[in-house]
Amino acid sequence: MKKPYIIAEVGVNFYDTAKQEGITPLEAAKKYVYEAKQAGADAVKFQSYKADTIVSKNSPAYWDLTKEPTTTQHGLFQKHDSFNKEDYQVLCDYSKELGIDFMSTPFDFDSADYLADMIDIYKISSSDLTNIPFIQHIAKKGKPIYISTGAAYISEIEQAVRAIREAGCNDICLLHCVLSYPTKNEDANLNMIKHLKDIFPDVKIGYSDHTMPDKTMTILTTSYLFGAEIIEKHFTLDKTLKGNDHYHAMDPEDLKIAVENFKLLEVIGGSYNKTVLDCEKTPRREARRSIVINTNLKKGDIIKKEDIMLKRPGTGIKPEHIEIVIGRSVNRDIEEDTVLTWDMI
Repeated sequence: MKKPYIIAEVGVNFYDTAKQEGITPLEAAKKYVYEAKQAGADAVKFQSYKADTIVSKNSPAYWDLTKEPTTTQHGLFQKHDSFNKEDYQVLCDYSKELGIDFMSTPFDFDSADYLADMIDIYKISSSDLTNIPFIQHIAKKGKPIYISTGAAYISEIEQAVRAIREAGCNDICLLHCVLSYPTKNEDANLNMIKHLKDIFPDVKIGYSDHTMPDKTMTILTTSYLFGAEIIEKHFTLDKTLKGNDHYHAMDPEDLKIAVENFKLLEVIGGSYNKTVLDCEKTPRREARRSIVINTNLKKGDIIKKEDIMLKRPGTGIKPEHIEIVIGRSVNRDIEEDTVLTWDMI
């Protein structure tokens, strides 16, 4: 089994960390890149947007207001939209320096354009799945596209895939996603990963997770076992911070646990073909049964059923040959508890 590609979704969480620690947002963002790399992520992902181009001013919130009290989408986005091309370039360069892939989800045409020279993979949000002009604009750039499928019908996903392909991009990953913050465990519906694999056998399938992190990161591990090749989850340095994407995000320790789970699965998956392994050869010989003589026999004696027991080790005549052995004579004296071999009869 091959380890999944893990995306640590920073989004705009670094703004809250910057405020908490009294550092600049750029310094905080770099801390996120560093911690994601140290914890084992393959990519770190931000979000590139401006409040005025992503949402109308009165669009209502759709998140848990007890965790993030901002009542309009515009109000929330406005808090976290100060980064420009130059800031993302700094993060891109820093990510390359550390050896982790840099990604950022564009939410407008301008950010999609300036990110083209920084990223190797475009990530498109569930919210833009039906934004066909935007999707095609990105697809024409000739880079792989990972697109989340939260709150979407199959017909809408098919329309998006068709649009991407018509624009010339065939390197696509569909991420199963539930557009609910946080996603309740009973709403995770990981079986939808299998459904997507059946419906779209010629594209990659992954999982973008919004559930609360569990102690053993079993949800992410299960998504991998269900077929997710790419796994994305929100990432924070402090889950107790106020804000929309901290309380349901994984922290570095959660990410480390997930990575160790994936490494373990990679190790224990092993070979597809059922055969005897090298580590089994000695136990196979010593733990199996042989025909054992349970009394003293003299040369020429006939072996009777009552003279036989089936005992370990498996170095003698196999039990399956018992009917052949009974009635045969021994060609030498045999002591009780001797493992019978063919050269003795």
